[in-house]
Amino acid sequence: MAAETSHETRELLAIRRADGESRTLAASLPRLVLEARRIAANVIHGLHGRRRAGAGESFWQYRRFVSGEPSQNVDWRRSARDDHLYVREQEWEAAHTVWVWPDRSPSMTFASKGARDSKLERGLIVTFALAELLVSGGERVGIPGLMNPTASRNVIDKMAQAMLHDDAVRASLPPSFVPSALAEIVVLSDFWSPMSEIRTMLAGLSASGAHGTLIQVVDPAEETFPYAGRVEFVEPEGFGVITAGRAESWASDYVARVALHRDAIRSETNRLDWLFSTHTTSRSAAELLLFLHSGMMAAKGSMRGSTVKAGRSA
Repeated sequence: MAAETSHETRELLAIRRADGESRTLAASLPRLVLEARRIAANVIHGLHGRRRAGAGESFWQYRRFVSGEPSQNVDWRRSARDDHLYVREQEWEAAHTVWVWPDRSPSMTFASKGARDSKLERGLIVTFALAELLVSGGERVGIPGLMNPTASRNVIDKMAQAMLHDDAVRASLPPSFVPSALAEIVVLSDFWSPMSEIRTMLAGLSASGAHGTLIQVVDPAEETFPYAGRVEFVEPEGFGVITAGRAESWASDYVARVALHRDAIRSETNRLDWLFSTHTTSRSAAELLLFLHSGMMAAKGSMRGSTVKAGRSA
């Protein structure tokens, strides 16, 4: 019970810190966009360059009348100024839904000396900042099993409050649900779960045709295994304790197994036309936010038609 209370306290502090830092991060994104030159100039209008003709209230453009169209489509006032017939088109205004799921399980509270944040703090900061950015672009954002999609301007407050009042068990992977075929899904987790569970999760989330991105958030110590001598490793989610007499002798095997695990995840995401990348908490949260946002801004064909290797830059 004491360990459980300690985790809840750490999570509470992480949410409060992430709430403040994510606002600063989201506010600084326009500068990051200009410097990186990777995000379209119309970021304020949404992630996918959604300006196109369709049902809406805002004028978009005039176009030439096409033979065979109903004559009532003609804008006679505009056509009177030229020798051609023109049609007045409205802007298409369909909000996109993005589901963002940050892993809040006990393993995410780990932080070594080389980390800027715990994995939990980093996941929450990026989740909040991404949500605010998406909503400012006219998108709807939700958290599977916790918060329905919303386009509210105070989306960060809604997310934080939903998490603070969540009394469910902190699972390592998102709950099973059926997103719409046009939805985008972002899962931020350390993904140290068994591959069979990750495969099941991906199969369920992609069954409707939805696309998504998996971001493995890891501590720098989980990348390099910088331990030596006698070390006691405590599994935070109830799987016991392992003692190493000479921890340094485990390093090469550990790094190899991590690589195999990631290859298995990447193989599965590639097969489903999803994205997979890693992010280390010794790096800037802004880098990960920029990577996610630019990935959503890019055309699905160019982004999903080839393997994206952003593990060290994200």
